[in-house]
Amino acid sequence: MKTSAAHQAGRRDDDDVVLVPFASVHLEGALKLSQEMSWPYRLEDWDVALQLGHGFVLQRAGVVIGTAAWWPYGETHASAGMIIVAKAAQGRGYGARLMDALLASAHPRTVALNSTAEGIMLYRRRGFVPVGVIHQHQGIPRERFETPPSGLVRAMAASDFKAIAQLDQEATGLERRRMLDRLVQSGDGYVLQRDGTPRGYAICRLFGRGHVIGPVVAESPADARTLIEAALARLGRAFVRIDTSATSQLGEWLESIGLQQVGDATTMILGTQLPAAGPARTFAIANQSFG
Repeated sequence: MKTSAAHQAGRRDDDDVVLVPFASVHLEGALKLSQEMSWPYRLEDWDVALQLGHGFVLQRAGVVIGTAAWWPYGETHASAGMIIVAKAAQGRGYGARLMDALLASAHPRTVALNSTAEGIMLYRRRGFVPVGVIHQHQGIPRERFETPPSGLVRAMAASDFKAIAQLDQEATGLERRRMLDRLVQSGDGYVLQRDGTPRGYAICRLFGRGHVIGPVVAESPADARTLIEAALARLGRAFVRIDTSATSQLGEWLESIGLQQVGDATTMILGTQLPAAGPARTFAIANQSFG
């Protein structure tokens, strides 16, 4: 991950805690930190985040005690996440120190994030405002799903990428081609089409305790369900996670198939949120860090 010397990387406080750019040497320490918080990241998940983004760690005597990362989407927007401070180090302003470095590094981009209840005040003090709620659903489906008709949903091909990136930008307002390319390469993609034209997509990949289905972009809740069912048909009765907006109209259905809501997060933004051009919109996110 890259950063600027202007953010005083390497500055040493009186308490001997050092802020440094996030690098591959910190991956094992970051993994231990997320395990302490019972966050389900694997080492591979941290590595992908590192390759796609920028960030900082706080170290004491070579031990990682805090992390924060952000991911650029074009020149004007970004998402932030993986903001963690070790339990023994909380309450000493380290979260604020990480966030201030992150925001200075991402400036002048608009920054979005998904906050735990504990983090909301930290972000509010920096000007973030709530704009929505994400519900985390997970579990093993109660039943096996049939593959949707091939005329409606099919496996994503390399030739679909341009259309998928365009659909994603229409749904989010963001230029996320680099992230999408990595997700497509590491997972299974599905395209919903009508009259030979892609109208929605979903990506399913290994993540955390099992698989995650997301992003899911579609024009309606029914289309989003069809894409999710295509991914579930391939997975069978495996552990799966889906993070969806509280307004997605998918929550009751997800619970009915065995994917219980186990948590939520508040979506917050600092800056100007881009409007979605539609008609497609986001029904499930890649994860709570990438958005």
